[in-house]
Amino acid sequence: MDKKLLIVCGPTATGKTKLGIFLAQKFNGEIISADSRQVYKFMDIGTGKEWGDVPIHGYDLVDPSSNFSVFEYLMFARKTLDDIWKRGKLPILVGGTGLYIKAVVEGIDTLNIPKNNDLRKSLEEKNVSELYEKLATLDSGKAASMNISDKNNPRRLIRAIEIAIWKISNEQEVNKTKRNQVLLDTLYIGLNYPTDQIVSLITTRVEKRIEQGFIDEVEDLLKMGVSWKMQSMNALGYSEAEGFFKNGLTYEEFVEKWIESEINYVKRQLTWFKKEKQINWFDLTKPNQLEKLEKLVEKWDNSSYGTKS
Repeated sequence: MDKKLLIVCGPTATGKTKLGIFLAQKFNGEIISADSRQVYKFMDIGTGKEWGDVPIHGYDLVDPSSNFSVFEYLMFARKTLDDIWKRGKLPILVGGTGLYIKAVVEGIDTLNIPKNNDLRKSLEEKNVSELYEKLATLDSGKAASMNISDKNNPRRLIRAIEIAIWKISNEQEVNKTKRNQVLLDTLYIGLNYPTDQIVSLITTRVEKRIEQGFIDEVEDLLKMGVSWKMQSMNALGYSEAEGFFKNGLTYEEFVEKWIESEINYVKRQLTWFKKEKQINWFDLTKPNQLEKLEKLVEKWDNSSYGTKS
């Protein structure tokens, strides 16, 4: 039987975690965060970590001085999913990092394929036509699936060749990955609101995080030896804080820049999620939307997980 996974996704500031906690309480579930910023320890205020009466997995996985890849997240998520299923509970994947969600649901068998620097160097001098022809001889299916942009992008062509060569050399490993891929029965719930409302929510949230001590949190990270160049400090809010701490941004300019970055991030998130046709979108500010959402989840839910009364 396919294993069930409920997914709550959508742009930032729409209340996904709160909804996830509500659904976990109602349907005997546990939450797995799908947020690439919340994996870092000591970065609580800026990443908006929330805690409720249900377990939330995926917070504080690594130190802020460490890099963390999508492949590492996938390994963590698979192990956590197995544990939740074994305990007879419903896993709820909650977050706005589309690549994390895609990795969990579909698996991304190219994530752990290493770079081949010697190969890359040997391909650097080739033009896009030569690269495409080489790819076609190695993996005709991949070559045929490429759009015009991909066919004219030497970096993507070289990576595709790199992957194709690795797969040919590691056929046993590829087959093992396919056999281990879990069949999932998924339900996607997406939260989205009108643009002006999301802008208002973002503005309020940024101001609240600053009031909660965000500046002190950044200072503590710097005292720990975390540098601005590290992966963790690319997170929204923290990257804008560099201008405030180092480059002479006024407080007002810093806040304005942070809000603007969050709004631009929402646009990128919606571009990603709008491609996922299986998402059931809800605007919870409208009448009866929460009730409709609950009924949809209840209909999909399986009696083997039960529900909390």
